[in-house]
Amino acid sequence: MRILVTNDDGVESPGLHALARGARAHGWDVVVAAPAQEASGTSAGLTAAAGDTRRVAVERRDVPGLDGVPVHAVAAHPGLIALLAAQGAFGDPPDVVLSGINLGANTGRAVLHSGTVGAALTASLHGARALAVSLDVELGDETDPHWDTAVAVAAGLFDRLAALPAGSVLNLNVPNRPEAGPPKRAGLAEFGAVQGRIEDTGDGTIALSAVLVEGALPPGSDAALLAEGHATVTALRSVTEDPDLVW
Repeated sequence: MRILVTNDDGVESPGLHALARGARAHGWDVVVAAPAQEASGTSAGLTAAAGDTRRVAVERRDVPGLDGVPVHAVAAHPGLIALLAAQGAFGDPPDVVLSGINLGANTGRAVLHSGTVGAALTASLHGARALAVSLDVELGDETDPHWDTAVAVAAGLFDRLAALPAGSVLNLNVPNRPEAGPPKRAGLAEFGAVQGRIEDTGDGTIALSAVLVEGALPPGSDAALLAEGHATVTALRSVTEDPDLVW
């Protein structure tokens, strides 16, 4: 299996390196291509860092613990990186795309805005199977993230992912703790556990911040199960037509 590992936290992210090591330990042929700079919240945008999608800068990097694995720092958002990989920019097109491990959960319908999930959805449009992986590190938590826990849970899905039909996408969220059991299947909450809040500053700008959602989360949803300490997995479908809409 030819595997692309990417993310939206940037090529220096320890979560990215942990996921790549896990894929290699699984016996897969791994290549890493990730944004040269953080690109969180970029969804599936096909944007280059310099704003010119005709020429995208790519730099090889050496990462400890990934000897022999090609690592590319790409001046682009993850959606564009997934598209470039599908067209053979980093070697043979990948059979599987692993995106993450994201620092923070990606739950609810707000996954639409996630660069982590956006890379997975873009890959699926080009026939790859894809897994987006996120670790539920809470806002303001300064403890060391349990990357190994997320890798262990994700690795438990690798063979099942590879056996799914081409274009399949799974979204995995893992609690930030030393151990976690197998993920529970979950639907998307209407909103995730974290939402954006805007404030008019009065100086011609708008301040945007992230806040925790107050109140009960929908029972059985990905956000609720994750808050209860369970890893969750949700099958996602990329953009498609709506035959039921009457207009």
